[in-house]
Amino acid sequence: MAILNMWSCLSLVSLSCGLLSFVGKRKHLLSVLLSLEFIMVSIFWFMLSLLTSLGSDCYFMMFFLTLSACEGALGLALLVSIVRSHGNDNFNSFNILGC
Repeated sequence: MAILNMWSCLSLVSLSCGLLSFVGKRKHLLSVLLSLEFIMVSIFWFMLSLLTSLGSDCYFMMFFLTLSACEGALGLALLVSIVRSHGNDNFNSFNILGC
């Protein structure tokens, strides 16, 4: 039981580190996408440790991983599209009001 509490605490610490990275480093789109993926993995580990401590099935976790993979693929497609249209992924070079 103490090991599960340790995994829960570790995943919450990694979640807070991912949130700090998401808020602090917003210069490039790739760093934002990487911090979002880190947040999703830490939420996955937290939910997995919580569900295993409760003794329930982990079918929801497969659904969560599927949505996380789709989110990552969509983010990479957006990154490729922005790099092709603007030339880089720097947020300062984007014109938000332009088409």
